[in-house]
Amino acid sequence: MFDKFKKEEGGEMVDEKPNVESEPTKISESSSEIGISELMDKRAKLEEAIDYVGLMIKNLKDKRTNLEKDIEEESVDIKNLKEKLQKVSEYIEEENQGIRALAKKRQQVENEADEVGSLINSLRDRLSGIDRIIDTEGSKIKRIRESKESLES
Repeated sequence: MFDKFKKEEGGEMVDEKPNVESEPTKISESSSEIGISELMDKRAKLEEAIDYVGLMIKNLKDKRTNLEKDIEEESVDIKNLKEKLQKVSEYIEEENQGIRALAKKRQQVENEADEVGSLINSLRDRLSGIDRIIDTEGSKIKRIRESKESLES
C-alpha cells in the first residue's frame, strides 16, 4: 500500500523507501494466520507516511511564514512610500499656497503701480495746467512790459 513515498530534496522529488526493519524470519503460525505481521508492517508504513505528511506540513508552514514576512516587509515599504508621497503632496500644496500668495501680492503691487501711474498722470496734468498758467501770465507780463516800454519811449 505505501511502498514508496516522495521526498523533496534540493528542489527535486526523489523516491524514498520507508525504513522498516525486516520482520524476524521466524513467525509463529498463529500470528501468521491472523495477519499480525502484515498489520504491524502496515502500521509502520502508516507511521512513516504520517511523519512525511508532518514534514510536508512543516515545510508549508515555513513557506507561509516566509510569505507573511515578505508581505509584511512589502506592507512596510508601501506605507513608507505612501508617507513620502503624502509629504510630497503637502509640499506641493504649500508651494501652491505660496504661489497664490505671491500672485495676490503681485496683483496688489500692480494695483499700487497703476495708482501711482494715475497719480503721476494727474500730477503731470496739473503741472501742465500750472505751466500753461505760468506761460499765460508770463505772456501777459511781457505784453504789459512791452506796452509800458512803448509808452515810455
